[in-house]
Amino acid sequence: MAVQLSGIGVSRGVAIAEAHILQRDALEVLEYSVPDDLVAEEVDRFEQAVAIAKSQLRGIRQRIPKGTRADIASFIDTHLLMLEDSTITKAPVELIQAQGCNAEWALKLQRDALVQVFDQMNDPYLRTRRDDVDHVVTRIQRILLKRDESQDGDVDDELRGRILIADDLTPADTVLMQHQGIMAFVTEYGGPLSHTAILARSLGIPAVVGARNVRRYLKDGELLIVDGQQGVILAGADQAILRHYHDRQHEERRYQRGLSRLKGKPAVTRDGQIVHLRANIELPEDVSAVRQVKAEGVGLYRTEFLFMNRVDTPDEDEQLQRYLEVVKALKGLPLTIRSLDLGADKEVDGSRPVGRLCTNPALGLRAIRLCLKDPTLFRPQLRAILRAAAHGPIRLMIPMLSNSQELFQMLALVEETKRELAREGRAFDPKLPVGGMIEVPAAALSAGFFARHLDFLSIGTNDLIQYTLAIDRIDDEVNYLYDPLHPAVLRLVQMVIDAGHKAGIPVSMCGEMAGDARYTRLLLGLGLTEFSMQAASVLEIKGIINDSEVEPLARLARRLVRSQDPQEAARLFATINAED
Repeated sequence: MAVQLSGIGVSRGVAIAEAHILQRDALEVLEYSVPDDLVAEEVDRFEQAVAIAKSQLRGIRQRIPKGTRADIASFIDTHLLMLEDSTITKAPVELIQAQGCNAEWALKLQRDALVQVFDQMNDPYLRTRRDDVDHVVTRIQRILLKRDESQDGDVDDELRGRILIADDLTPADTVLMQHQGIMAFVTEYGGPLSHTAILARSLGIPAVVGARNVRRYLKDGELLIVDGQQGVILAGADQAILRHYHDRQHEERRYQRGLSRLKGKPAVTRDGQIVHLRANIELPEDVSAVRQVKAEGVGLYRTEFLFMNRVDTPDEDEQLQRYLEVVKALKGLPLTIRSLDLGADKEVDGSRPVGRLCTNPALGLRAIRLCLKDPTLFRPQLRAILRAAAHGPIRLMIPMLSNSQELFQMLALVEETKRELAREGRAFDPKLPVGGMIEVPAAALSAGFFARHLDFLSIGTNDLIQYTLAIDRIDDEVNYLYDPLHPAVLRLVQMVIDAGHKAGIPVSMCGEMAGDARYTRLLLGLGLTEFSMQAASVLEIKGIINDSEVEPLARLARRLVRSQDPQEAARLFATINAED
C-alpha cells in the first residue's frame, strides 16, 4: 500500500528513484574553560577550522563545471564571503580571549546572537537568511568537533540516480549533488525562500522541504516518487501510480522544452495585453540569472545585504560602486532599487544600535521609519542611487510607507539630496522615479492618495498578507493561516491596482505571489500588468500569460473578490485556472 508524506514543494518536477537517506548526527556543543596559557592555542584552533572551511568551499567552487550559470556559483560565494566576515571569524576569537571559553562554545554564542538578529526581521525572505548563518557555522563546528563528514570527492556512486533524504542541505551540498546526478531531494527543515530552495529551482531539481520527521517513515533504498510541485513524497506505489507519474515526467519534459522557447519573446496575452516580467535580486551577481531568462530588468533589488554581517556601514562610494555593477550588467534594462529595509534589531555601524531592542520588530522601527529617524544612514544611500541613475534607468522604491507624513518627509529628503548633489556638481538623475511598496494594509487602503504623489506603486504581498491576516508565515504553528486568496487580501490588492490605473501610474507586484503560477491568471484578471519574481519563475509565468485572455479572467476575478462563500470562491478560482 502506498504511503504519502507531505512537505512544501519548492521546485517543480517529478522524480522516481531509490532513496538515499543521509544521516548526520546532531552536534552537541559543550562549554568548558580554557586555561590562560592555552587561550592563544584555542584561538589558533578556531582560525584553522575557519581556514579548512574556506578550503572546502573553494574546492567545491572549483569543481562546478565550466559554463554553469554564474548565479548558481554565487550561492557558494555567499558562504565564502560569510567566512571572511568579522561577525563570524573575529567575534568568536574575542569571546575566547575575553571569557576563556572553548572555540566551539564561542562560535555557538556568536551564532545565537546572529540568529536572534535575523529572527527579529519582519521580511520573511531576509529572516530565512539565518539558514546561511547556520550552514556556515555548522561547517566550522563539524571541523572543530572532528565530526567533519565531508566526502566531496567520494559520493558520486552513492548519489547518482538517487533521491536524497536529509534533515537539511546547504547550497554547497545542493550544487555538488546536482552535478553528481541526484534526481531530487527531500529535507525535514527549510522553507520556500531559503537559498537551498531557490537554488533547487535554478538547477531544476525537484525538491520538497519542511517534511518533518520524514526519515522516520522511509527506508534507505526503497523506491520513492517525489512531486516537487505538490510537495508530495510517495513510497510503496503500485504500477498504476507509477504509470501516472511516469506520464507526469514526460509532460514535464515537454513543458520545460516549450518554456525554453519563450526566452526573448514578449509576454502578451491572447487578447493583446502586454505584460512586463522582471526579476528580484539581492546581489550584483544575480543579474546573470536575470539575463539567462531574458527578463525585462530588475523589479526589486534588495539592498540590505550591503549592510548586513559587517561591523561598519557601507559608505556612499561603496554603495555607488555596487549599484553601478548592476547597471552595467543589465546593459540598459531597468533597475528598481529598494531602499534599506532593516529594523531596530540590527546594529548597522558596529558602534551603536539603530534603536532599542524591540518587543515586536515587525511593528517597530524599520524600513522607511528607520531611514527617516536616522538620515545619516539614509542620505548616503539616496546620494548613491541618484548618482547611479545618471548611468542607467533606475527607480527608487521605498518600503513600508504607511502615512502621508512619511511620504512627504521622504520626498522632501530626496529633493534636498538632489540640490546638494547639484551644488557639488555631481552627475545624477534629477527625474529619478520614486515609488512606494504597498505592504501595510493602511497603505493599501490609502493607495489612491499615494498614487497621486508617487511615480509607481509595487505590492509587497509577503508582508501585506501577513499584516492583514496577523500571522507569521514562517512560524510552523500558524503558517497554515497564510492565504493569498483570503477575501481581505484580494480586496486590498484590487484597491492598489485600481488606484494606480486611476492615477495613470504603473503598479507592479514583487512579492512571492507574483512568481507563483497558481495566481498568475487571477492577477491578470485583477488588472496587474507588471510582475517581479525570482528569475527561475519568469518563463513559467510568461507561458501562462501567453496562453490567457484577460477579459474573461477579469469577470471571474471580480466575482472572486466579492465572494464571501469559501466554496464559491474555490470554484471560481478553479475556473480561472481552467480558462482556455
